[in-house]
Amino acid sequence: MALKSVPDQNVADRVTVELREAIFSGDLAPGERLVERKLAERLGTSHIPVREALTRLTQEGLVERLPHRGARVAALTSRDLEEISSLRTLLEQFAVVRVQDAWDPAKEARLRKTVQQMVQAAEKGSNARVFELDRRFHEQLWEMADHRMLMTLNAQLRSRITGFLRAANAALEPEARVAHARTHELIVDAIAGGDPEAAQRVMAEHIGEAAARLASHTEDEAEPAVGA
Repeated sequence: MALKSVPDQNVADRVTVELREAIFSGDLAPGERLVERKLAERLGTSHIPVREALTRLTQEGLVERLPHRGARVAALTSRDLEEISSLRTLLEQFAVVRVQDAWDPAKEARLRKTVQQMVQAAEKGSNARVFELDRRFHEQLWEMADHRMLMTLNAQLRSRITGFLRAANAALEPEARVAHARTHELIVDAIAGGDPEAAQRVMAEHIGEAAARLASHTEDEAEPAVGA
């Protein structure tokens, strides 16, 4: 019996990680075309793992495939923004109340350390570091909520939420980055205050401000005609 070629799944995994991080960092910009052959050349691999990676990223919502136009980095539409921000508000409001119920000095110290590092990175103008710490802060909240189904949802939504955070940080003017970093102090203060409604309100305001920054950067739903 002749043996069939077995694709190296690990290669597809690595390509997926590389492309995902390139999208998150902005190296692959929203709307940029993703040509399998060119990506394979840049990554030093065949087109097969690239195709698999693009399929996975399409499922995550980071890549979109257009009829007769191939694949491109997904651009944030107004509907995407509304759906992601509203869902994120509900989930993170739930998370902060869960964290508040199990609040202790260790959790507070951990979150405040992340915020302090974020403020310092913003003061130094290290935008990539601010984004990474912003992402870490919110993932720490999800982890501290200690809710298995919530973590499952987080895993499913992570790419969309991380894309939202990256875009929100990119939309900040340089002088506003420190102020943005300090808004995370308000979240920690609200959780530590012990009032669930206050914590939920502060979280909703935090996410709403990010959505407002992005509103002018979204695309409408209509796709241009082929050849336009």
